[in-house]
Amino acid sequence: MVCPPSICSVLQYLHRQLSSSIIQDIFALSDAGRASIAYFYFDFRDIDKQKLQDLLPSLLIQLSARSDHCCDTHSQLYLVHDRGTRKPNDRGMVECLKEMLRCLAEDPTYLILDALDECPVTSGNLSPRDEVLELVDELVGLHLPNLHICVTSRPELDIQAVLEPLTAHPVSLHDESGQKQDIADYVGSFVHSDRRMKRWREEDKDLVISILSEKADGM
Repeated sequence: MVCPPSICSVLQYLHRQLSSSIIQDIFALSDAGRASIAYFYFDFRDIDKQKLQDLLPSLLIQLSARSDHCCDTHSQLYLVHDRGTRKPNDRGMVECLKEMLRCLAEDPTYLILDALDECPVTSGNLSPRDEVLELVDELVGLHLPNLHICVTSRPELDIQAVLEPLTAHPVSLHDESGQKQDIADYVGSFVHSDRRMKRWREEDKDLVISILSEKADGM
């Protein structure tokens, strides 16, 4: 029997659907000149999309492309590091990002970090996930009234411990019946539309849908 889609693939798809909907709505504001947006997808399958060192350049490039002031700030970082022949360290990029956000303080600015749980936890003083969480804490600490930060993640305890005190309005879809139904609907759609799976017995299809939906546990 051909292996069914993994739970990780299902969860990643749902993460992307949620963040894509948010991004599409904010891009409508951005296209109208009413907001700035930068987003980043963490991806456990791509080692270049898992760490602070990957996140920061992406945010800087996106914001500098949408604002002359941010572009000037980014250019200064480039010049200070010998016109890009030397790579800035994380602290230099964080300070550049903060300066950009201050430049944008008069207008709504949205930072979207999708699937933070796919940022790895490793042994040592600070794991890649710890570094990203510290950045989020630092950016919230700027107290910029027009800065909006959206972070999507499974309910990992270490992530909850940092993020929940930072907001008065956390949103959890983990136990929502609609979230569980979305997972079941997606798995069912995949199983019934896949060319190879269409040849399975109906009871095998039902078993795959039931087990994957149950094991996902609403996440």
